[in-house]
Amino acid sequence: MKGLFKSKPRTPADVVRQTRELLIYVDVNWNSRDAKREEKMAELSKNIRELKSILYGNSEAEPVSEACAQLTQEFFKGNTLRLLIICLPKLNLEARKDATQVVANLQRQQVHSRLIASDYLEANKDLLDLLVSGYDNVDIALHYGAMLRECIRHQSIARYVLESENMRKFFNYIQLPNFDIASDASATFKELLTRHKSTVAEFLSKNYDWFFKEFNSKLLESPNYITRRQAIKLLGDMLLDRSNSAVMVRYVSSKDNLMILMNLLRETSKNIQIEAFHVFKLFAANQNKPQEIVSILVTNRNKLLRLLSDFKTDKEDEQFEADKAQVIKEIAAL
Repeated sequence: MKGLFKSKPRTPADVVRQTRELLIYVDVNWNSRDAKREEKMAELSKNIRELKSILYGNSEAEPVSEACAQLTQEFFKGNTLRLLIICLPKLNLEARKDATQVVANLQRQQVHSRLIASDYLEANKDLLDLLVSGYDNVDIALHYGAMLRECIRHQSIARYVLESENMRKFFNYIQLPNFDIASDASATFKELLTRHKSTVAEFLSKNYDWFFKEFNSKLLESPNYITRRQAIKLLGDMLLDRSNSAVMVRYVSSKDNLMILMNLLRETSKNIQIEAFHVFKLFAANQNKPQEIVSILVTNRNKLLRLLSDFKTDKEDEQFEADKAQVIKEIAAL
């Protein structure tokens, strides 16, 4: 007889609905002394683990696309993403990790050939403000940071973050004393400025003045070695990207920028010197150098030629040697 009363297995949509109810419970009863709270928290952790298992598969089975689509549809139909993000600080560490992986995976799930996560975030942009401000909280910074990087895979969402006041906050987050959080913020900042080429070019053109003022003073001239090294590498990636050619011409026409680059060329760190050289060569190669740039290069010609002739990379690099020879030729001919 016992076999007759087996409970029906839960569908992916059932798991999402139950997770949503538990998240609402946690949100409302967080400070209450309800005896059931621990039990509900354990149930919630179990549900989030099950969502992860449906989306990623497990050691016994690969994920089933139909189940993933059903789960995704239910997830964005209700406000489950919002609840999960808001309640994340209240979860234990394992549940936070699982929730972060669930949110990451949902950004890539298509339903009827559409990324419905993108549509949801479009309508709930305040969630991105919440994720960015997560860098202010040591306990959740890395989880919110990972979620944010997945959300900005969608071009319209990256555009929103770039154009919002949040962008200015990154200059401070990158310099936080907590190394892990600063590195995570730096990874997000790099993703925002390199992933979606046309959006980035538009942002840099429109926000050139304040952006590079902050970038130069807070990052390139930072007292922190790691910050300077990551910033000069990112600057090279941005300026050498074809889609940013107009911004590059503007950057290499500024004598203040040239002075900063020449200081970075004199750093004791080989890594910083080499990254600085990749940007410095753009100043030298510019065929329409403003007169003040020419004057600085002429005044420092002997020092620069000496510095460049002693310049070596650790590995044989034909391209580097060719670039160096060209820069030496340009400066010598001034």
